[in-house]
Amino acid sequence: MPATETTASLPDLITRHLDLFACPQCGGSLQLSHDALACSGCRQAFGQDHGIPQLFWPNEWDSSKGDVTEMVKQFYEKTPFPNYDRLDSAASLREKACKGMFARLLDEQIRPGATVLEAGCGTGQLSNFLGMTTDRRVFGTDICLNSMKLATKFRNENQIEEVAFVQMNLFKPVFKPGTFDVVISNGVLHHTSDPFGGFKSISRLVKPRGHMLIGLYNKYGRLTTDFRRLLFRAFGRRFSFFDDHLASKNVEEQRKHAWYMDQYEHPHESKHTFGEVLEWFDQTDFEFVSAIPKPTAFDPFSESEKLFEPHSKGSTLDHFLAQAGMLLTGGKDGALFIMIGQKK
Repeated sequence: MPATETTASLPDLITRHLDLFACPQCGGSLQLSHDALACSGCRQAFGQDHGIPQLFWPNEWDSSKGDVTEMVKQFYEKTPFPNYDRLDSAASLREKACKGMFARLLDEQIRPGATVLEAGCGTGQLSNFLGMTTDRRVFGTDICLNSMKLATKFRNENQIEEVAFVQMNLFKPVFKPGTFDVVISNGVLHHTSDPFGGFKSISRLVKPRGHMLIGLYNKYGRLTTDFRRLLFRAFGRRFSFFDDHLASKNVEEQRKHAWYMDQYEHPHESKHTFGEVLEWFDQTDFEFVSAIPKPTAFDPFSESEKLFEPHSKGSTLDHFLAQAGMLLTGGKDGALFIMIGQKK
């Protein structure tokens, strides 16, 4: 990949921790080179844009696999998701994040001193939020440079020092194996050609006894979204009242558009189940810890839930009932479910 013209210095978090990085082409160590990065092994030079290292390396797959990476990348370059409407300060981001149970619990329960990766961070709102706590290091990666420019702009304007953003293909990681205490990939793998392959790729970055958090569309809960998609394609957005986000008077039009595009016009998605992800854990030496929603029937998720303490993985019947519950509640939040595993 040719180096590009630099426009800003690399964040201090990156230059202080170059020992965590690896060349996406050969796995060699990276070093500073004229305010950008270069591999000490294969000598490949990597550019940077607005302080964002451009370490994306393309997949080297057989063309018959139908790689969708470039198609998805182009989609998000045009429609970054989510955007920063009404988030003009660190305080407003914190207020928004704390209203969401998942982000608040993560912030409270990730241990002090942890190194965290968000693989597929989009516009980096979660990474920026987690990076506000100064006793942890947070790296956000994504294939979409436009999204990370928004993330970096917010980071710089609010002087959030313990977060940095890197352009990366999750199938070609730019970090050494066993680097992170926590790896988060929420709403990402189902937009790839090979979700399990992507899971295996980033799972190698987790330290022994570290944690992996994976968010995916649910096969059954997503049926409601599929139905709405058919309505919109047949009749346009006149049926927007079927979607709570689109019908809300408290959501700005730009944000509604981003939600609509992500949920109903995305060029590629797959759907998954509790049982499938549990098999992924088994095949990669992870132990199930917890999930949102819980995979045990009639067991509500509480506001004081312990994300990193072991819970029951439930039975096949539990999984059926829990996923049916997602369908009956209208596929809330796009029918996304999150599974948390701990590396053995």
